[in-house]
Amino acid sequence: LANAPQNAEAVEKMIRKLRAGMMPPPGTRAPEGDTLLQLVEVLESTLDAAAQRSPNPGRRTFQRLNRREFEYAILDLLDLSIDAGDWLPLDQMSANFDNIADVQSLSPLLLEAYLNAAADISRMAVGDRNAPAVNVNYRQSIYQSQHPWDRVEGAPYGTRGGLVVEHVFPADGTYQFGMTFSSGRGTRFEDIDVSVDGERVALVAYTRSGEAADGRGGGALWTDPVFVRTGQHKVSAAFIRRFEGPYEDLIRPHDWSLASTAIAGTYGVNSLPHIRDLVVGGPLTTVGVSDTPVRRRIFTCTPASPNEQRPCANEIISRLGEQAFRRPLREEDRSALMSFYDEAAAEGDFELGIRTALEAMLASPRFVFRFEQPPGDVAAGQTYRIGAFALASRLSYFLWAAPPDAELRQVAASGALLDDGVLETQVLRMLADPKAEALGPRFAGQWLRLQDLDKIHPDVRLQPDFHQQLADAMRRETELFFNSLVRDDRSVLDLYAADYTFVNERLAKHYGIPGVSGEHFRRVNYPDDTRRGVLGHASILTMTSHAGRTSPVLRGKWVMEVLLGTPPPPPPPGIPDLEEVDEAAGGRMLTTRERMEQHRASPTCNSCHRFMDPIGLALDNFGVTGKWRTRENGSPLDTRGELYDGTPITGPADLRRALLNRPIPLIRTFTENLFAYALGRRVEHFDQPTVRAIARAAEADDYRMSAFILGVVKSDAFRMQRANVVAQQGPEGQKP
Repeated sequence: LANAPQNAEAVEKMIRKLRAGMMPPPGTRAPEGDTLLQLVEVLESTLDAAAQRSPNPGRRTFQRLNRREFEYAILDLLDLSIDAGDWLPLDQMSANFDNIADVQSLSPLLLEAYLNAAADISRMAVGDRNAPAVNVNYRQSIYQSQHPWDRVEGAPYGTRGGLVVEHVFPADGTYQFGMTFSSGRGTRFEDIDVSVDGERVALVAYTRSGEAADGRGGGALWTDPVFVRTGQHKVSAAFIRRFEGPYEDLIRPHDWSLASTAIAGTYGVNSLPHIRDLVVGGPLTTVGVSDTPVRRRIFTCTPASPNEQRPCANEIISRLGEQAFRRPLREEDRSALMSFYDEAAAEGDFELGIRTALEAMLASPRFVFRFEQPPGDVAAGQTYRIGAFALASRLSYFLWAAPPDAELRQVAASGALLDDGVLETQVLRMLADPKAEALGPRFAGQWLRLQDLDKIHPDVRLQPDFHQQLADAMRRETELFFNSLVRDDRSVLDLYAADYTFVNERLAKHYGIPGVSGEHFRRVNYPDDTRRGVLGHASILTMTSHAGRTSPVLRGKWVMEVLLGTPPPPPPPGIPDLEEVDEAAGGRMLTTRERMEQHRASPTCNSCHRFMDPIGLALDNFGVTGKWRTRENGSPLDTRGELYDGTPITGPADLRRALLNRPIPLIRTFTENLFAYALGRRVEHFDQPTVRAIARAAEADDYRMSAFILGVVKSDAFRMQRANVVAQQGPEGQKP
């Protein structure tokens, strides 16, 4: 114990295991009484006292805007919706999140991507009367259902299937819309509605032969040229819905209209045509650039004479620059941006100058990166308080994943944001803002690993009703559920025990919840206690399954890693696949429990499976897609087990109770992940005393969400930083 602070990294691992009840391992006799509790409490108090004597807020390198933050920044600055994936590569994940600074590598390829994005976005925003004719292709997911009663959100009412996209038209002119198809082996006559902002601009007859038919023709099926004005418009291509109720099929309709091209047209799968691609081509002719909401946001003044052009440009660039750089412009910033304007305006006109200055602004390191410069008198390795504008950016990207708004920048400019009371007021204001809903998909989505749902496609022959819209509804349920906890300032423990959730008609039908109609989500109470909290969410249950069967290993591993923060060691090499069939019993299909027993029979595997399997088996009443079941392969399910700490469990309810009987690991793991996401760096062993302090303070406030968020924001780690240690210069001025 005396040497615990000198071995803090190892001791923190001991604390984690002891608090979770995982030490000593299953099968080993534990000390009697409260010996282990006393041990872990002394270890914690020893490390906490050492941290108070020598605080370390940690440090991080600069951060750059990742894909999602880049999109939100453009939307905030220009009111323009973009897909950053059109330019930027995938963000690297670390510690569950895509905003961790030390893995945000910077390569020549990435720099070029940001430059290309700046050039394209500035043209999209201002418009380009000389834009060349190009074809932009939008592809539909093959997992998207285009069922006779599936209307795509944003498409006109009375349509089915198809797709809806946001497309930026660079100039007033004529454009064409093309479509390619898949499936379509039926004989029913089909018309395709092509609309812009909900107004029909073309009606095209689908053909079973020739170009575009079944996706095998020589090209797309094109509309006649259509005049469209400059700007971002919602374009939809969808089939006219011509009937209600039963439709042409052989046995019964599935919810997924095209479960598999290999079985389409067979029993139970309809054969209606599906739109695969929507192509926007043009402009074929242009007549200029008209006014748009984006242009009105940019051009807040209009010069009436050549003498007014530069003052007007200075006004526009100063206003946009302050917003883009998230702080007041310095004179060198303004001069640099104006030099881009001057050069382009001399070669073209006023609008070209503004567009070029905007491009330079979006390509600037001051926009792409979030620098936190230390004061000039801070020595290497010394701790310092970050400035008000850096704190404003940390706060806004934490709660909104977006730049600070005008009020937050104003409070930072006055210096008042550095005051505890003002900081808390701003946090509560921002949590009440709709932009705080970014916490659901950004923080909770990544912590709970909802992105893994995109990788799971259950076997269509076993799960013919699983499709993209259902998967999207599953993910949306979990995001809305988390946001409701933040909005209503509920206890974090509701994550694991809430008796309510958020569903639309599609997801309610999947769960067997009656009385829900329509596509909009609403809060509902569960009719029984089979589902509670995130362990009953289909998003979690589906992404921790295999395509054709459930996986107690994946589910147990997910609970240990994500909820308890105690990941099991990786499996040893050479582990054989589980047997699916018992040949000795005449080819009988094995149950999940029987397959798990194959692994547990090996001493090498047993040490880890004794932790994971009971957790996963307790959730095995939930099938591959999260539906409740009582039998598997015709045999009754046996979900009985014993947790690593000896607690007997028989199903999800017992598992929830067992986890909540030890709330400290759940609470601290949540706090750690919130801490890492807010700071943009991994949580280190020297951060654990702060994590414990935040959790203890939140306990006094009934574990409310605001208590954790305020605890993170008011911590030294969020408001302070340790200066980088720079290598000393050698005798010739070279770094050693």
